[in-house]
Amino acid sequence: MFWGRKKNGLLPPKGIPDYVGRYLVVNLGKNPDWVWNLKAVMRSKTEDKDAFDVRVFDPAQVSEKGLKIRDYHSLDEHPDLILYEGWFNKRTGEVKIEAKEK
Repeated sequence: MFWGRKKNGLLPPKGIPDYVGRYLVVNLGKNPDWVWNLKAVMRSKTEDKDAFDVRVFDPAQVSEKGLKIRDYHSLDEHPDLILYEGWFNKRTGEVKIEAKEK
């Protein structure tokens, strides 16, 4: 078992992965100060051990609502908190992220 990784492939919230952060700043033109304060939850993709589904959220919005995000599925009941969703591959650096509609 890897540190912080659960048996179900879900990871606890942490700072957004570098690949995702760079994509938001460079490709989508988002403010880097804002981007690097966001958090992400991820789950492993079954078909590729280097690929992860990712959901990006603002921890301040979560705190305002008094919620606790534990893993990727914690946001299933609160889709309004998901700012960006997609996947990335840490081996190839490929990123596919889309803004979620509010």
